[in-house]
Amino acid sequence: MYSASRKIQKDKGAEPSEFEDTVAQALFDLENTVPELKSDLKDLFINSATQIDISGNRKAIVVHVPYRLRKGYRKIHLKLVRELEKKFSGKEVVLIATRRIVRPPKKGSAVQRPRSRTLTAVHEAMLEDIVYPAEIVGKRIRYRLDGSKIIKIFLDPKERNNTEYKLETFAGVYRKLSGKDVVFEYPITEA
Repeated sequence: MYSASRKIQKDKGAEPSEFEDTVAQALFDLENTVPELKSDLKDLFINSATQIDISGNRKAIVVHVPYRLRKGYRKIHLKLVRELEKKFSGKEVVLIATRRIVRPPKKGSAVQRPRSRTLTAVHEAMLEDIVYPAEIVGKRIRYRLDGSKIIKIFLDPKERNNTEYKLETFAGVYRKLSGKDVVFEYPITEA
């Protein structure tokens, strides 16, 4: 029999923190107690987990999952997030695939970096992971007179009841991970 320590695998054999152990234990408990998640969670594990302070007294838990397992997590995303939010009451849970940013090649180098490893591509993919299961249907960048910029993201109105209460959390998590200010809205439909 294996324990919760198999639910977290860090890079280069690093030891998980106390908080990461509690998240791994929660995943292990869900696998053993929730029958509809048991078969899906059997082969899944996480890379890391962090707790982020959002405005005021709200907190969010960001769980980084391996890139190759993201499809498995997406299948059970709604149930898993709901169950984890029950376990960590008062904290909202966000699942993000772990991606790596590669520096631009040096001048004269014949090596090309893949487009998926650029800073822009990683930040775009991270944004899509944060708002999942909602889809991004539009994006506007507004440049202010003082030189700052704000990104407006329009989400699919079909998922409004699943994501509306989390918009502030999405913005806080994205700001913490990428350093960019973002505002989430739903497009106004004309009837």
